[in-house]
Amino acid sequence: GRGISHSENSTPATTVLHGAQLWVALPDAARDTDPGFEHYAPDAVRGPGYEARVFLGSLFGSASPVRTHTPLLGAELVLAPGADLEVPVPADHELGVLLDTGSVSVEGTPLQPAELGYLAPGRSVLRLRSGSDGARLLLLGGPPFGEEIVMFWNFIGRDHDEIVGYRDAWQEQVAGGRDAPGRFGVVAGDQERIPAPELPNVRLRRRS
Repeated sequence: GRGISHSENSTPATTVLHGAQLWVALPDAARDTDPGFEHYAPDAVRGPGYEARVFLGSLFGSASPVRTHTPLLGAELVLAPGADLEVPVPADHELGVLLDTGSVSVEGTPLQPAELGYLAPGRSVLRLRSGSDGARLLLLGGPPFGEEIVMFWNFIGRDHDEIVGYRDAWQEQVAGGRDAPGRFGVVAGDQERIPAPELPNVRLRRRS
């Protein structure tokens, strides 16, 4: 939604943080909607050689209740050692495969841990093969966004001037203290707001 801010904190006993944080650009018709939060922990769906947890969209008969403004697919897949898996996917989706641990080949091309593989739209089945150590990965997808955007730090807009305005609004809240109201809301109990970096001395360009 418009102006989401959040806080990230760990307990004193935390020694390792491990996860993936994903941000989704909203289409123009929905990008100024009110901020919202939905927590969803999907149950596992199991089949021969795989375990899936679907957190966006639907896959293997499991559907996420999380609301999206464009069709999206998001799932964690855990593959047994030496597993061959054919994943049914919408043909209009472009796909990303992010390997977390183990080894996997995507349509015959091996991925390295922390590497993101990309596949253009046009397939209805995605073929995965894990190595002898199995694999854990994220499967992400959706139709091509089709709108040009400008990204800078944590801001996403449609042109340079919007980014300038968003940064100014953020800096005003930073200057006002942790409980200062504004576009980006207030996170209860937050200790500080991180100032935004300086803008470059050139106009930011849009990209697809």
